[in-house]
Amino acid sequence: MKNTDELLAIATKVLDNAYAPYSHFSVGAALLTTKGEVFTGCNIENSSYGLTNCAERTALFKAISDGERDFSTLLVTGNTDGPISPCGACRQVISELCDPKMPVFLSNQKGQIAEATVEQLLPGAFVGEDLNHDGNF
Repeated sequence: MKNTDELLAIATKVLDNAYAPYSHFSVGAALLTTKGEVFTGCNIENSSYGLTNCAERTALFKAISDGERDFSTLLVTGNTDGPISPCGACRQVISELCDPKMPVFLSNQKGQIAEATVEQLLPGAFVGEDLNHDGNF
């Protein structure tokens, strides 16, 4: 099982792969599965900013596309003054795909690390159970 330092090293390595020619704001993520496998992600920008994909979602989408569904930890890092925090879109995706009690480590390249759970990142998250499945909207 990987520890936080190992996940930070992995996320830091992938941070260099970020495609951020517009914001110059690179982010790296390391997603640990319950089986001990790590999926990485970096942010990938687009000149049409709405088409940009964040590091957290890149890691989650890679894992899902490879058939993985059980995650134990997510670590995110960037070159920020304090521990980096996921955007609202990432928080929603994380809450959809991860257990509410799963730890998420927010870090930076200065060695600062904060910990939260998925549900702490997005309290009152809109989840699948909130959808009306009887066909009436």
